[in-house]
Amino acid sequence: MRIKVLGCSGGVGPGLRTTSLLVDDEFLIDAGTGVGDLTLTQQRRIRGVFLTHCHLDHVCGLAFMADNLFDLIDRPIDVHATAQTLGLIREHIFNWKIWPDFSVLPNENHPLLRWCEIGVGETLALDDARDLTVFPVLHTVPAVGCAIAGRRGTFAFTGDTYADDHMWNALNALPRLDKLMIEIAFPDEQAALGHTSKHFTPSLLGSELKKLRHRPRLYLTHHKPGCEGMIERQCRTALRGWDYTHLNRGDVIAFD
Repeated sequence: MRIKVLGCSGGVGPGLRTTSLLVDDEFLIDAGTGVGDLTLTQQRRIRGVFLTHCHLDHVCGLAFMADNLFDLIDRPIDVHATAQTLGLIREHIFNWKIWPDFSVLPNENHPLLRWCEIGVGETLALDDARDLTVFPVLHTVPAVGCAIAGRRGTFAFTGDTYADDHMWNALNALPRLDKLMIEIAFPDEQAALGHTSKHFTPSLLGSELKKLRHRPRLYLTHHKPGCEGMIERQCRTALRGWDYTHLNRGDVIAFD
């Protein structure tokens, strides 16, 4: 299993792209602005997408990718998400006002996008060797994370999240957890904003990690532009004893 980080920033700017992960060149986890760095040939290989939630920085790339691929592929791309997330993006984005509804284009019998509901606790078989399981997280809108189990290990991605025992209980229930991608959006000085927007700070994550029975390598994501240096300095104390990496666009998370 090879996961390429197309985007992992909490905002946009030179060299910064929002959340999107490419799994083995054919499946996307979230579809933020990072999707825009894929060539048309790479986009044509995408067969499925899993969306953690409906916020624009995690879904906007799906709209542009659908537009790019309209007359280039002859099979649908399956978009997997909870019923709440699918309802929100269909109501507010793919609604013929903000963007065309590619679930009925070119026609209803042969759509470019196919909406596929998946609920918390349900599992999606990506292929014969990998399964994706959905777990709950806490955010300002309905949101979930996912765990992908393969032959060589398990990778989990929380998406946007905050302190919540339901998430830790779900992660603890996994038979194994080798790599965990989890967010820290704000430095400790903005803890109040983190609480309101339901994003982690270094100290809060450090405290919450005590609830995790596994000891995975951590991959830290979603730092807000301009806050990266402060977050990195505070993590040296807050995450002391943990093996962690601050992700950058273009990084690869691999199971060798």
